[in-house]
Order: sequence, then structure tokens, then C-alpha cells
Amino acid sequence: MNRVVVTGLGFISSIGNNRAAVLDSLRAGRGGIELMPELAAMNDRVKLAGTVKGFHFPTSDPLDWSFPENVQFSRTQLRTMIPNAVYSVAAMEEAISDAQLDPTLVSSPETGLYCASAGSAWLTHLAIESVLTRGPARTSAPTVVTGMPNSLHLNLTARFAIKGASVAFNSACASSSHALGSACDLIRLGRQKIMFVVGAEDCHPYNILPFASLRALSSQSDPALAPRPFDVSRDGFVITGGSAVLVLEDADHAAARGASIYAEVKGWGQASDGYDVVAPDPSGDGLARAMRNALQDAHLHVSEVDYINAHATATSAGDLAELNALKSVFKNNARPKVSSTKAFTGHGLSLAGALEAAISCLAIREGFMPASAKIELLDPACDGVSILTSRCDERPRVVMSNSSGFGGANVALIFAEP
Repeated sequence: MNRVVVTGLGFISSIGNNRAAVLDSLRAGRGGIELMPELAAMNDRVKLAGTVKGFHFPTSDPLDWSFPENVQFSRTQLRTMIPNAVYSVAAMEEAISDAQLDPTLVSSPETGLYCASAGSAWLTHLAIESVLTRGPARTSAPTVVTGMPNSLHLNLTARFAIKGASVAFNSACASSSHALGSACDLIRLGRQKIMFVVGAEDCHPYNILPFASLRALSSQSDPALAPRPFDVSRDGFVITGGSAVLVLEDADHAAARGASIYAEVKGWGQASDGYDVVAPDPSGDGLARAMRNALQDAHLHVSEVDYINAHATATSAGDLAELNALKSVFKNNARPKVSSTKAFTGHGLSLAGALEAAISCLAIREGFMPASAKIELLDPACDGVSILTSRCDERPRVVMSNSSGFGGANVALIFAEP
């Protein structure tokens, strides 16, 4: 099969709105979690979020929205946009520039786009409310589009004139990892030359509060104390929004046009828990099978993995299941370094897989392994797993990035030095 490489990255995130800013934050150990006043005003339990700086969506009227000057939209385009699509256009434009793709390559039958988002709960609510109170005849078509769960997909394919394969994925917090693995397979099979992989989410109370009802979110009000994966006192995750975009490309195609390469996508694996609607299998068996499947797909031995960007969200059940999976797969003869960058960024839900895959590619290119921050007392369950409590300035040659979602969906992605 054809080899697949990563030739471009784009970021809008709580720790930076471009590649350079994200890299600087990770190296400096600077997080993006802060108090979110509008969230705190709506409930008495959850107050923190991984806020996206420089973007403001005070009302549902796009004319009231503000974003950095380099992000440009016509009034017609804005009518169908949702916040995470705004983030994604900015991240896509950075990724296209980073990969040095000209317009004919972006809009080509050989270039596709796979994306993942939960939609905009806020604008979906308003769209349904309009239909019910004003009536279908008085509800505009753009309002209906903003309420669709695949609104991100609709907006991106139109904005960038995508002519190849395009699909919107939804497998909870594994969504954009599923998108990346599936995009990789399309290129391997020779069906596409280039694939954009996009993960994105709003950072709005309507996206956040349902998880508070599930008792999954941290109740801390101090950003220094949450989220803290692998810490014995962790108390849940903190949600973030934004967008991350990766440009996947056929290796020969990239070489022919002289593209700079971040990493090779060596392989991926997926497996399901078959256990519960929300809770992970405590044994970690599903994630362990996904990791083994990824290693088999990549033709790699466990001893060749240098670093793992863990899914670890800072829930006790999730962290412990992943620790059990890591111990099952890597045992005592192979101990890759492990960290969860969610301590810096927050948990991006459908965004998480793409964001952490992009961070993994940065780690390979820039020669470091980010820390698992905010750990005061490491959970004894981490015994036998090499958790990075400070940044490691060694270049990982092989990186695995894990994702797990509600319903027991598990994905492991493997990247390597090109």
C-alpha cells in the first residue's frame, strides 16, 4: 500500500491559535484553562473551560461575532457558519499554507476532507426553537443549516471547494481519530492523494453543561488544579473548543512536489469495549486491542514506541482503564514515556484526537515530549507506567496517540519519523 505522511498542521486552540504558539505553550508548560464567567453564571458546579482566545460569539447573529483579522468571511458565508466552523476555516488556512498547497491541489478530485464535530448545541437549540415558535415557513434556510449536526462538514466543503471524498464522523471523543485513520486508509489504497483531517468543537456552555449532568467534569475553580490526569486527586475533565487540521498526503506525491514532512502515519487500530453506554471497561481491554491492532498495522514491536499521548481525561474510571490497557500491551519489557496534554489544552471531545495527533507530529518534528502537567501526587495505579511529570527534550522516533469515546470506541494512531 501507499505510504502516508503529514505535510501540514493548523491550530486554533486554548493554548494558541497557530502552530508556533501551540509549540511555545507546550515547551513552556503553559496551559489554556481559565474561569469562564458565562459558564459559571449558568450553574453552581462547573466553572473552568479551555477557552479559545481572540474569538467571541456573544449572540447568535454572526454580525456580532469577532475573530482575528486574518480570518475573513463574507456576510453570505457567515450566515451558515457555526463557531467551530469559524475556528476550522482559520486552522484549515494555516494548514494549507504550512503544507504549501496551491488552490488547484486543495480543490481537486484527488483531495478530500474528513471532519469530526458534535455540531453546535447552542445553534441547534435556537434553530429548533425558531421552527417551533415562529413556524417552518418563517425559519430561514441558513438557520436550519447551523442547526445540523454536520454543519462543519457542509461549511468546509463549500468554503474550500472540496471535490474529493468527504465525510463527517461522529464517534464521541474518538471521532477525529476515526477520521484520521480512515483518511489514511483512503490514501494507502490510492483513492486520494491528499486528505484534510479536521477536528473541531464549540466552547459554549450548551456544549459543556450536559457533561456536568453526567458528573464527568471537574468542579475546581483554580485552573492550576484541573484537569490533572493521573493525579490521585483528579476530579474530572475540563472541556475545550477550537479546531485542529492535519494534511495527510501520499508520500510519493509529497516528495514529488518537495513538501516538508512532519511525520509518517505508520498505522492505526480500532476496537470497541462492548461494555457500557458511557463507562469504559475497567480492564482497558478495548483500548489494549486497539493499540495492538495499530502496532500490527504499523509492523512495529512494542519496544519501538518511544512516547504515548494518552487519552487520559482526568476521570478516575477513564484514567484507570487506560493505565490497565498500557500495562497489558507494554508490560515490563517496554516502557514508553506517557503524558496527557489535556492537562494543558482541556478535553476537546470530537476535536481531541486531531489535536493530539497534531501535537504528536510536533513532538517528532521539534524533538521533545510534553509533560503531563499539574500532577502533585501520582496515582499509585501508575506504577509500571512511565508518566512524564516534566518535559523531556528527547526526540521520539515513534509516537502513539490514543483516543476513547463514550460507547466504548477506541482508536490508536501511530506516527513515526519520516
